[in-house]
Amino acid sequence: MSEPSVSDEGLAAPGRRIPAPEQAVPAGAPAQTGPVPAVGAPSPDPVSAVHARPEGVAAALEPELSIPGLMNFRDTGGLPAGSSMTRHGVLFRSAHLARVGEQGRERLRALGLRRIIDLRADEEVLGDPTRLDDLGLEMLRVPLFRGSAASFLQDDWTLANLYRGLVDDSADRIVEVVRGVISATPVLVHCTVGKDRTGVTVALTLAAAGVDEDAVVADYARTESLLPAERNAQIVAYLRREHPGSANLEELATRSPAPVMRGMLDDLRARFGAPVEFLRANGLADDEIAELRRVLVAPSSS
Repeated sequence: MSEPSVSDEGLAAPGRRIPAPEQAVPAGAPAQTGPVPAVGAPSPDPVSAVHARPEGVAAALEPELSIPGLMNFRDTGGLPAGSSMTRHGVLFRSAHLARVGEQGRERLRALGLRRIIDLRADEEVLGDPTRLDDLGLEMLRVPLFRGSAASFLQDDWTLANLYRGLVDDSADRIVEVVRGVISATPVLVHCTVGKDRTGVTVALTLAAAGVDEDAVVADYARTESLLPAERNAQIVAYLRREHPGSANLEELATRSPAPVMRGMLDDLRARFGAPVEFLRANGLADDEIAELRRVLVAPSSS
């Protein structure tokens, strides 16, 4: 059996190795974008036409929709937000899309996606490239982590440490992702596993939109149940061989504990007043926050 390869959220697919650093695009390169496809008829709800689905796409999607070849995929619709709920079919999240085949492509096409936001580092993209050019999507790259997987494991970071470092070191890029969600939906946000970078960024996006905190935490924690047991066993066995002194490697590679996300949100509340205030302090404007809420949350029926 070939050995799995390390990514900064655990591991990429078994048998794939990250290319040598000299093959990678220089870190800090500007976000890469492609053309935005034309938008069809506007949705009947009050969301602006810029967020409308292409004609023929269903107005409501099943929350449990699966995409063949795509791990840890879900729609963030149906989460409570005060007296209302988040819209289905607007914001999706997942692991990387390198294994999506023809059937998966057709299901992605049916979502009516306008944009995919990729949070991975350059070497991860080279190792597991997204090949969906025929879908006519805008691809926005916003690499988040400043460090490497090896450094996290060697220094025996906890998830709490990792998330504190992520919000402190990549605040401007997290805001860029939120803006990417606001400006083109339906949108899919992903990284390698869809656990940490995606988990933190989507949690902050949902919190800023007014989603109930228990629901934000539950959506994050759900990842752990969606990672295949065989994948987890292979990764943990490999990491134990490579980093025998790391006490936290299983948590880093396979877990999404609710208390960790709640702790991150509590920390932002203690330092900024609220998670949304963290985004506001790093440049997200009041009108952008209002638009985020309008885009993600359906009007209350009461």
